[in-house]
Amino acid sequence: MNPESKTSPDVVVERQETGKPYAGKVLAAIQSHADDIPIFCAGAIARLIDLGYTAYLIQTTNDEKCGPTASVGETILQNEREVDELARVLGFRQVFYLGYRNHLMDEASAVEIRARLIFLFRALKVDTVFTFNPWGHGEENPDHYVTAQAVEAARWMAGMGKDYPEHIAAGIMPHTVREQYYWVARPGQPYNRVVDISAYIEQKIDALCVNRAQGPAGATGSRLRTRLAREGLWLPELGDDDETADRAYVRLFCLKDFETVGQRYGLAFAEPFYYVGSGATFIGGVDASDVQRYIDEHAEPIEPKSV
Repeated sequence: MNPESKTSPDVVVERQETGKPYAGKVLAAIQSHADDIPIFCAGAIARLIDLGYTAYLIQTTNDEKCGPTASVGETILQNEREVDELARVLGFRQVFYLGYRNHLMDEASAVEIRARLIFLFRALKVDTVFTFNPWGHGEENPDHYVTAQAVEAARWMAGMGKDYPEHIAAGIMPHTVREQYYWVARPGQPYNRVVDISAYIEQKIDALCVNRAQGPAGATGSRLRTRLAREGLWLPELGDDDETADRAYVRLFCLKDFETVGQRYGLAFAEPFYYVGSGATFIGGVDASDVQRYIDEHAEPIEPKSV
């Protein structure tokens, strides 16, 4: 994420709400790697879960290339354990691991990835997805853009009655995902919505601290405290134990972009997204709400015919 990403002229601010206004709704956050959700959308996810959403986490790669251990197997295991812990601290109901090879998703079958996501979106009845922007410029990681484009295709195809009729025969009915929150991952990617995460900043810190294998935070604070001690130095903010040091490091150094975005809109912290809602999905398409609005304004009662 970069605070200089381009804003839409009409940026919508999602401010804090109370109660459970979204009870019964379902979201899926689809990440390629263990650090994606913590960095880009942990605050927004925590907020929507608090407001009533049921949430599922879908991880597309096995993270085999991202971690400090020499063994590929140990790296995969450490990342998987950390994703499970991420799900716990944020409140996801379940994690689904698709297991594609890290940095090699562009060798996998696009049709297979899409089909697996269609099944999950239908089975879980997902209303809202969070993932990378499928058309976000500047993206260099094939795992990111392959994941995003598979999500974008699957989320509307899941609502089509003639795709995968075997699902319907098994009782898993078509279901269209209506909302997309595409997070900002590279400098210059656009956003048209910011989510106030000020009340959920501790959960975002939790999520960043969980990701020790590859994230920008993880155990960095405790390692810094150890290094400074060897050099005869001390930062009071890092405290006297590893957990305090790790959380302090996140607070001091990993939240600046989200603080900058928040300040633009009078908030302490905010996460930016390119949001696509449930209106017409292509130029020239018809938004059902426009049709109903016209009916409400112009329809007249039919006079009964005289016999």
